[in-house]
Amino acid sequence: MPGREVAGRPVMITGAASGIGRALARRLSGLGSPVAIADVDASGLKETEGSLSGRVLTRVLDVRDAADVLRFADEVREWLPAPLGAVFNNAGVAVTSSVLDAVPEDDQWLWDINFHGVVNGTRAFLPILVGQGSGFVVNTSSVFGLVGMPFQSAYCAAKFAVRGFTDSLRQELRGTGVRAVTVHPGGITTNIARNARIRRDPEGLGRTKEQMAAQFEAITMTSPDRAAAIIHKGLSRGRSRILVGPDAYLFDALARITPTHYYEVISRVQSRLRTQQKADR
Repeated sequence: MPGREVAGRPVMITGAASGIGRALARRLSGLGSPVAIADVDASGLKETEGSLSGRVLTRVLDVRDAADVLRFADEVREWLPAPLGAVFNNAGVAVTSSVLDAVPEDDQWLWDINFHGVVNGTRAFLPILVGQGSGFVVNTSSVFGLVGMPFQSAYCAAKFAVRGFTDSLRQELRGTGVRAVTVHPGGITTNIARNARIRRDPEGLGRTKEQMAAQFEAITMTSPDRAAAIIHKGLSRGRSRILVGPDAYLFDALARITPTHYYEVISRVQSRLRTQQKADR
């Protein structure tokens, strides 16, 4: 596919104040890409901006606000020094709760960011990409968009929705020169667990939010920088679906091999990892 390489071309990244979004901005900026970055976290966004080596457009943005995302797309259109290489709809949050104890407002908050934020970004920037006849729409799903996990019903539902939305978009874009790509990160060492909405320990173990976040971070397998490198390489190779991290490949394989019993395997693996963590202390 001509124009497959993103490095050096302008890109737009949401969720750029930390984690994968920041790592993507740093990587692509370092490779010569002008970078438009957006996030609701103004201070984190400023830190990202200060770490970039090239041309940058910074915008405090709530991806839930479709009208403001459209305004940002107009700003990016005016700013572009060259055709837009990629749109990374990457902003995301987490909620941990049982379905029985779920707080509807928390689930809606997550859905408005993790799914509708992706839709808003896609709709706002797609006319630019289609008009120029090239580029990528890169939407961040998750390994939890491949399998369902207990106490993650809202998150899984939104990430499955991102997967379905992007798969449908991919078929619509056939012949346009624009590619739709789904990214499925496994456990990445980011702040998502610490910023999650958790009302109580859903397993009844009495853990604090900080303890639950620490347990999640202890079993993550991939750094944000490594995730950014994998995503960049996947785009360069023309992948339509990018699995990020060894755990992502495990989840994907289990979903195919044992689609109704994968959690039994996953829970055993998690138990062994936690046992190993205790032994290493």
